Order: sequence, then structure tokens, then C-alpha cells
Amino acid sequence: MDEIDVPPFFICPISLVIMRDPVTVSTGITYDRESIEKWLFSGKNTACPVTKQAISDCELVPNHTLRRLIQSWCTLNACHGIERILTPKPPIGKAQITKLLDDAKSPLQRMKCLRRLRSIASENGTNKRCIESSGAVEFLASIVSEYDLTAADEALNTLYNLQLSEAALKNLMGRNGDFVASLTRVMRRGSYECRAYAVFVLKSMLEIADPMQVVGLRPELFVELVRVLHDKISEQASNATLKLLVTIFPWGRNRTKATEAGNVPVLIDMLLDSSHRRSCEIILTALDKVCQCAEGRLELLSHGAGLAVVSKKILRVSQFANQKAVRILWSISKFCGTCDVVQEMMQLGIVAKLCLVLQVECGHKTKEKAREVLKLHAAAWKNSPCIPTNLLSSYPA
Repeated sequence: MDEIDVPPFFICPISLVIMRDPVTVSTGITYDRESIEKWLFSGKNTACPVTKQAISDCELVPNHTLRRLIQSWCTLNACHGIERILTPKPPIGKAQITKLLDDAKSPLQRMKCLRRLRSIASENGTNKRCIESSGAVEFLASIVSEYDLTAADEALNTLYNLQLSEAALKNLMGRNGDFVASLTRVMRRGSYECRAYAVFVLKSMLEIADPMQVVGLRPELFVELVRVLHDKISEQASNATLKLLVTIFPWGRNRTKATEAGNVPVLIDMLLDSSHRRSCEIILTALDKVCQCAEGRLELLSHGAGLAVVSKKILRVSQFANQKAVRILWSISKFCGTCDVVQEMMQLGIVAKLCLVLQVECGHKTKEKAREVLKLHAAAWKNSPCIPTNLLSSYPA
């Protein structure tokens, strides 16, 4: 096939693809709709990629003239296998969304309107922004706050797929904790899918929440988060819950609340079953955070496999996992280093594993923590016959 020349104005400035739905932003530059939506909404950028000027209004105006030129070019080059680009469906308008929200106030029309709203949101980023700017977020939040779990399922699905802006998430978080309480209730009584979407939305909210809001989270929320992990709703829900916990664990009260909710045994059981690198890393990160409080350390020690599984993951997962696992062992040995615990660490081969850490390449910080642990209990460990001779030489002075 002969090489086909494509006019430069048919090419999207931020990606090497032929424009299928050219739109113009407020700076006057035309882009392919899918590419600029990904840039603005998924990437959360606010500047025009070409001019670097701030885009004051995210409204994307269809460039009908350029689209017709592209369609004509496709027709002329049909002999080369170029398919004609279809005329795209026009984006939704605020008036349509407003009418849909008004219709949804009728109990008989509610589910039909919610499903329609969900369908519109799934079409493109422009529709998502239009739905958000039309006041739909508050309406959907009010549906979640009611006791109709079927409607709440639809509303949460849409809220999650809207990829809400930071301002919208802050508004949800600022409802005096009412919406977080509603999400907690959904996680307690909803279907698996509904509970998963509640976690997804809550994770997005807590990532931008103020410290005082995070500190004030209620104990019952932690109970439901632990249940989500225990019930193994889905891999995505478990990963989102783990990341959520890591986000809120820097505050000591939250570590205590999570421990009282039974977080540590569930994390250890998950670590026992997990062989996936990223999953192991996030579980070890959560355990490292929770072991920074006394309650968390005691829970880990009371679990029959706690110390063993943490030690087992060292040098088997990744450098990051090594660092977190050694930090956990450091917290235990420093604050809970009783004679029984020290002896158990020897019997489980943890001391030999730490000596091995000093001999291999696993990061400066990890080695420093391992060295601290070994020095801390040198009197009990250094001359033990449990340490292989080839590893004993690396025992720190």
C-alpha cells in the first residue's frame, strides 16, 4: 500500500491519532475529544497542552467544519482501506440533566432516571462534567442517604464513575459526616457490588479530606472496612480498602480503631494467601502502620502466624516489601522484645533472615533497620547455634 499523507490539522496535538471528534477549547486550539477529555479529566490538568494557558471553561465546542473535512478525506482515501468516521453523537446538555433530575424525584420514575443518568455518565468525560455541574452529585448523595439499597446501588455506581472533581468530593466530605455515615450503612447492609462502590467513593473522598475529618471517623466505619476485607468481595474492593486504610493510618486514633475492629488478623490472613507483589506490598504497608501502636503490635503477636508470615515475605517479594517487613520486625523487637518474643524470633528463623538481609542488596534503610534489630538483642542471639555459620559472620558488632 502506498504511504498516505495525512494533513497535519487532522492530527490531535496531544496524541498521534487522526481526530475522530474534533472539539475546540477556550484557548482556540482544536483537539480530538477523547484525547483532550483524558488530558483534562483523567489527568486533572487545567492548562491547554499547546498554548499552556489556563482553560477557563471545560466546555468543548464541536468543530463541525474540521470534522467534515476529515470525513471527506476518509472518503477520498477509502481505496486505501480508510474507514469513514461516523458523525459523533452530540454531548448531553445541562437542560437535559436538569429535566432528568426533576423526573427522578417521582418514586415511579426514580430507577429509570438513575439508570439513564448512569448510562449518560459512561459515554464520555464531557457528560461526566455536565452531570456534576448540573447539581446531580447532591441528588445522588441524597439517594444514597435513604434506605432504598437498590436505588443506592445505582447512585453509588454513577458517583464513582463520574470521577468527581476535588471540589465535589470536598462537598460530600463536608456534609457533617452524614454522607460517610450513609456509606457505612451501605457497607453494612448492601450487596457486594454496592459495598464495593461505597468503598471506592469513600477512598476518593478521604484522599482529599482535611485531617480533622479523617481523625473524626467513627469506629463503626472501621468495622465495615474490615468486613469488606474479610468477605473478599473483589480484588478491586480489597485493594481500595487497603489503600484507604493506609491513607488514614497516619493518625494514631485510626490505627487504634482499626485494631479494635479486628483489622490485624484479617491482614495477616490476607498476607498468608497472597502471592501477588502489589498486594503483598500494600498489606505489609498497612501492617507497618498499625504496628506503630501498642494495640496493633499485641494483635500481631497474638496471631499464630503473625511473625512467621512477615518474615517469610522478606527477600521474596520486592525491595519495598523488604523495607516494610523489616520495619514491622523492628517495631516488635523494640517495643515488645520480651524473652518469649525474642526466643520465638530465633526459632522462626527471623534472626537468620535478618543476617541474610545484611549480606544482600536490599536497600540502605532496610539494612539499617535489620542491623538495629540484631544489635538490640545481640546478647540473646549472637552466639546462638540457630544461626548458620555462613550468616553469623555478618552479625553486627
